[in-house]
Amino acid sequence: REAILNIHVKKVPVGTDVDLMSIARGTPGFCGADLANLVNEAALFAARLNRKSVIMEDFERAKDKILMGAERKSMLISDEEKKVTAYHEAGHTLVARMIPGTDPVHKVTIIPRGMALGLTQQLPEKDKYTQSKDYTEAQISILMGGRIAEELIFNQQTTGAGNDIERATELARKMVCEWGMSDKLGPLSFGKKEEQIFLGREISRNQDYSESTAVMIDDEVKNLVMKNYQRSKNLLSEHLKELHYLALALLEHEVLDSDQIARVIQGEKLPPVTKAPPPVAPVVQNNVTPQKENADVAFTPVPQPTKA
Repeated sequence: REAILNIHVKKVPVGTDVDLMSIARGTPGFCGADLANLVNEAALFAARLNRKSVIMEDFERAKDKILMGAERKSMLISDEEKKVTAYHEAGHTLVARMIPGTDPVHKVTIIPRGMALGLTQQLPEKDKYTQSKDYTEAQISILMGGRIAEELIFNQQTTGAGNDIERATELARKMVCEWGMSDKLGPLSFGKKEEQIFLGREISRNQDYSESTAVMIDDEVKNLVMKNYQRSKNLLSEHLKELHYLALALLEHEVLDSDQIARVIQGEKLPPVTKAPPPVAPVVQNNVTPQKENADVAFTPVPQPTKA
C-alpha cells in the first residue's frame, strides 16, 4: 500500500509531515482504487482550505470520511441525546480497550456520520482474512458495550443500539450455523443458502434440519450473545469511573483519537478545545481580488478513473 500511495502522491504537492508508512498501516484492506480515492479526498480537503500542499491532517480527515462516512455537523441533536450517544460510544470504546486481542480503537466520535449519531472505529494492525472464535466473541462484547452503558448510566434502553444488536446476533448465528463454533452443536453447518447469482446476494436460507435442532440453534445463538453481554456488563460495572471520563471528554471534544483515549482513561485532563476563527473574505475592488504576498498555490485534486 505504501508503494501505491507513493505513486499517487506524485500528482499532488505533499507536506513534509506526511508519513506514508503510517497511512498505509492505517488503511488495511484498501485496494489501489481506494488509495487513489484517499489521496484525492485529502487533496480536496487541502484545496478547500487554500493550502499549498496536502498535510497529514488532510489524509486523516479523508480516511475518516471513507471509513466512517461524511460528517453531518448540521444535524441538530438535543443535549440529552448527545449525552446518551457519548456514553454509548464510550461503552464501545472501553470494552474494546479492555478485552485482549481486539483491534485497537483508532477513533471515537459523537459527530453524526452517515446514518449514525456516533461511531467507534477500530483498525486492525494488519490485514486479516480469518478470525478466531475468541476474536468473534470479543466483537459481540464490544457491540453490546453501547447498550450496557446506556442501561448502567441512564437505567433505560434506546433504539440507538438497534444496529449493534442486529450485528451481534448475526455474528452469533454465523458462529453456530456457518463456522461450527458451537460447543453444543459441534462443527456442523446448518441451513443451505439460496442466492440470487446475478445480484450477488443471499435471498433465503433453507431449513434443512429438524425443529428440535432449530430450537437448539436459537438457544446457542442467544447463549453466545448473552454470555458476551454479561462479560461487557461486568467490565463496565467495574470501570464506571473510566466510562464517565470518556463520555465527558467526548461531550467536550466530540472526537478522540487513540492517544487521547488512553490519556482520558488514565484520568488525564485534555487541553480545552480552541476553535479557529472563521476565514475572512477578501475585499474585492474594481472586480479585482487583491493577492497576498506568497499566496498559497492552488492545485487540482487527482482525477479519478471512471468505472467501466
